[in-house]
Amino acid sequence: MRAKEINPKIDRNEKVIFIRGLQKAFDEFEVLKGVNLDLYKGENLVVLGRSGTGKSVLIKIISGLLQADEGQVNVLGREVSKLTSKELDALRLKIGFSFQNSALYDSMTVKENLEFPLERHAKDMSVNERNELIDVVLDAVGLSQALNQMPSELSGGQRKRIGIARTLILRPDIMLYDEPTAGLDPITSIEINKLINEVQRRFNTSSIIITHDLTCARAVGDRVVMLLDGHFQRQGTFEEVFAAPDERIQAFYNYNFID
Repeated sequence: MRAKEINPKIDRNEKVIFIRGLQKAFDEFEVLKGVNLDLYKGENLVVLGRSGTGKSVLIKIISGLLQADEGQVNVLGREVSKLTSKELDALRLKIGFSFQNSALYDSMTVKENLEFPLERHAKDMSVNERNELIDVVLDAVGLSQALNQMPSELSGGQRKRIGIARTLILRPDIMLYDEPTAGLDPITSIEINKLINEVQRRFNTSSIIITHDLTCARAVGDRVVMLLDGHFQRQGTFEEVFAAPDERIQAFYNYNFID
């Protein structure tokens, strides 16, 4: 798959996430050792790294699910560590979190899964408005026909799509994708990659995509950063990152066998 063409709508003058000196350890194990990161408005940023390198820890700190030990984490103009519980809840409504396992409720239909966040956070919305919004997000992920199906009736790729639709239904400013192609076959992975780009284009989201899948990184990343040994060792376009002579980066590339 060819590398993604950089989105001309990215606003380099507006940072929706600003991180400086981020540190996080679990007991004696240092995961993040002084991470600096900017996410620009309208940008798809891929964070690459092997399992256990701190990629998922990073986005949990961004969303306030984990606390940093040190450093500044500013999201949509708010310093996350200084927010009250109520303020943090309000900020999270502007952040869409796409989990690896889609996190659907098995006892609910697709429609009921999509209605659930609206019932909690958009109580004043009329039934017609709610149904219209459900139609919009299902159309966006290409699964309008799945409205009344149960999650158990869907394939892994379809469940992933519905999970993204449920995340989109509150129209977040930022999307956080945690290993979006994990456990999917190559054809379905390509479809999810296309969907991530479509979400960016159609909903003007700014996104961080956590992955160790180089095909995904090349397809969706306007910019790629490589997390190694608790630091971002390299950043740029996909080609720029993997043009580095660093043996660790080349080994990561070769391990993925993408060519």
